[in-house]
Formats: sequence, structure tokens, C-alpha cells
Amino acid sequence: MLIKSKKGFRGTIRDFPGADPLKDVEVLRKAMKGFGTDEQAIIDLLGSRSNKQRVPLLRTYKTAYGKDLIKDLHSELSGDFRKLVMATLKSPAEFDAYELNSAIKGAGTDEACLIEILSSRSNAEIKEINRIYKQEYKKSLEDAISGDTSGHFRSNVLVCVLQGNRDEREAVDISLAKQDAQSLYAAGENKLGTDESKFNAILCARSKPHLRAVFLQYQQMCGRDIEKSIGREMSGDLESGMLAVVKCIKNTPAYFAERLYKAMKGAGTKDKTLIRIMVSRSEVDMLDIRQEYVKNYGKSLYTDISVSIFVIYCISNKQPSSWMDDLKPTSTRDFVRQRSN
Repeated sequence: MLIKSKKGFRGTIRDFPGADPLKDVEVLRKAMKGFGTDEQAIIDLLGSRSNKQRVPLLRTYKTAYGKDLIKDLHSELSGDFRKLVMATLKSPAEFDAYELNSAIKGAGTDEACLIEILSSRSNAEIKEINRIYKQEYKKSLEDAISGDTSGHFRSNVLVCVLQGNRDEREAVDISLAKQDAQSLYAAGENKLGTDESKFNAILCARSKPHLRAVFLQYQQMCGRDIEKSIGREMSGDLESGMLAVVKCIKNTPAYFAERLYKAMKGAGTKDKTLIRIMVSRSEVDMLDIRQEYVKNYGKSLYTDISVSIFVIYCISNKQPSSWMDDLKPTSTRDFVRQRSN
């Protein structure tokens, strides 16, 4: 059985037709000159350009004005608005490497961030992240993760997905899927204790279409969803890490919708998580994430993102030609003030 996606492009940001890098950097330069900063002009421009149109602006700006665009923007902006703008000017691999490093070096490892990035990227993307990380931080990502996390979660789950060697074939062998389902059952529910290495070998190496078939066979075999079995057999970081891998494999947009929902639920909004997901998925599957959000939580992503973080919302809402119409300048200023204080 061969599975192919027929959805086509599912992001919300596309190449802007006729974009002129020289004119774009002129707009940015003008927005930063004089008294105050025209945040709206910066949002309008960067929010309507694709990543491959934004990143080259760094070189064009340096050529045109002899100055560093990142440094100029950094000095003019502040708070989470500055973080958002900085994120949009990194390539996907540079942004992922930066986020992974931040997750490792902070007060306590943000393991949810590590598994979010590594479980959702392709082999080629993971290898590029490894290359960029080594180039930027002068050590391998594997060494950085191994030195900052502990236990089976670090030594097996994270290190294995970090290799970027997952089978990426789309063909599914049902007989092999049944064998893998039986192996998972034998390694967990059907024995005293849990053979985590068997879970790790299957979940981190098999293709995603194959694993979706394995999960279906597993439920038919033992009458229990694989997620419930993991919850019964594992605990702590290993449990949360394995569950994240399974959720991402089952339905990647639904996984990110859940991450967004939890980032906004309760006291305080996890703006870093919002920025990371909206920037990294804006040209991948944000339309699908929005659909899953409505389906699973009964309201739109628009509704759940408050006015205080309206700038972050702009990346996820509509096509470049129209989503800027919903962005109110007063909300932008409120966002900057609130997140800077």
C-alpha cells in the first residue's frame, strides 16, 4: 500500500509575488530611522514574505547600508516582539538549532521542546540542524543533549531520533506492522517490567506511515491504544517523550494544535512555544493545525490567542494578502509594551 499526500501546500505564508529585496530593505531601514520605530511597517513586510525571501534580506541590507540588519532590529525592538522578528530572519535549520540550544542551556532542560523539534523533522532537516548546531555552538548536538539530560529518555529516545535515520518510505507492509505491534505488546503489556529498548527501536526507526499501521494493529490486538499502554508502562520524561513521538507520528497537525492549546492554557502564556510553532509551521502545515485546533478544542486558534499576543497570531491566521487587515496597530503597540515590561 502506497500512501501519498494530495493536499499540496498547507502553509499560510507563500512567496510574495514580485518581491524586491532592495525595496524591502529600504522599507525596513525607513521603519527604524528617526524618532521611534514603525513596528507596523516591519510586521507588514516580514509577515508577507516567505522564509527564503526574508533571510537574503540580511545580505541585501548589509550591501545597501553597510550595517547589520539583525543588530539594527535588535536595538530598535524589545520583548517577545523582538524574539518573533529575530525568529523570522533565521533559516528553518538555524531557528531549530537556536531553539534546541536554548532548550538545553536554560534553567532545566526543556525536553518538550527537544522532542517537539526532533520528532517532527525529516531526516534531511535533522542532519542540517546537526550541521548548523556544530557550526554555531562548536560542539555536536548529540554531545550537548547527552550532557544535559539523563536516563533512558536521553540515552535512547533523543539520541536515536537525532541520527536522522528514520525509514522514510511510504509503502506499508501490513504483515511487518503486525509483527511490530506484537513486539511492542510483548515488550510492555505482556511482560513484567518494560523493555524500553524495543519501543525505542521501533518508534524511532520505522517510517511514519508504517507506524500508523502498527498503532492500528496494536489496538486491534490488545484492545488498548498505544498511548494508554505507554502511560501504564512508563513514567516521567521517558513517558512524556514517547507519548510526544507517538502523537506526532499519528497526526502531526493535531500534535502541534495540542502544543499550542497547552501553551495558552492556565496562568501565563508560553510565548516562546507560540513563537516557535507559528514560525516553524507557517510554511508547512499551519492550515491543518488550525483545522485540528477547531476540531479538538471547539474554537478557532484566532479566538484563543489574546489581543496581548496579537502580533504572534498574524503569522498563523490568513494568507499574506489578507491576514494583515486584521492586525490592529494599537494591539501591536500594546503587545510590545506588555512584553517589554
